[in-house]
Amino acid sequence: MPLSLTLASLWVIAAAAVAMLPMRWQYAPGLLLLILAIPLAVMVGREVGWAWVAVVVFAVVSMFRRPLGALARHVLRRFGKGAV
Repeated sequence: MPLSLTLASLWVIAAAAVAMLPMRWQYAPGLLLLILAIPLAVMVGREVGWAWVAVVVFAVVSMFRRPLGALARHVLRRFGKGAV
């Protein structure tokens, strides 16, 4: 198995472990996992093909759907009304 897919599998296990922590302890490791997801997706794309990036992005969005939704609402509230 390529190194990138091994690291992606470990990322999923780490994200599941972080999800089991109490909410107040999830912020720092969750942010680190979210930041690491970007270079991991690029690494997967370079090693095994860009079609696999869709799988990685799906996993990231699946695990971080609520924080990403809150971020999207914040950005839309901040920039959506004042843009026009």
